[in-house]
Order: sequence, then C-alpha cells, then structure tokens
Amino acid sequence: MKALTALLLSALCLGAQAQTQTPRVDQRQSNQERRIDQGVASGSLSASEAARLERQQDRVQGAEDRAKADGVVTRRERAGLHAAQDHASRTIARKKHNGRGN
Repeated sequence: MKALTALLLSALCLGAQAQTQTPRVDQRQSNQERRIDQGVASGSLSASEAARLERQQDRVQGAEDRAKADGVVTRRERAGLHAAQDHASRTIARKKHNGRGN
C-alpha cells in the first residue's frame, strides 16, 4: 500500500511539474537572445536596437513567469507565449536587416 501511495504521489508531482515546463519557449528565448548577440557582434544591430530587443525578450520572459506562477501553464498561455515570441522573432529579423546597425 505504501508503494502504491508513493507511486501515485510521484506521478502527481511529475504531472504538476510537466504542466509548468516550457522547454520550447525556453529554447526559442535562448535562440532569440543568441540572434541579438550575433547581430551586435556583426554590426547589423546598433546598441539602441539591441537594447530595445532585449527589453522585448524581458517582456516575453515576464509573461512566461506570470504563466507559471499558478503552477499550470495552460494551452492558451502557451499560445500567447508563442505568439509573443513570433512577434519578437519578426522584430529581430527586421531590425537586423534594416541597414541601420552599422
């Protein structure tokens, strides 16, 4: 009986942990930060553009933190995070190719 109880508790803990894990969001965040750093290094992003893009990334991180705060990241919250990251990604691409970074 104790083994069954322990198994159920561990399954519940893993289930709760899985509901707050956002590996795709985290990976995209990392990729986008790397793209910003690469843009600064190559000169395609100015310091002010990079700062603005970093603030945008901070807002996405804040949204992720708020989504995780209650212990569950819902499907709607995930969709919102992905939409925010899509927007940030387009902004990074646009700023890197606008010819004003040099």
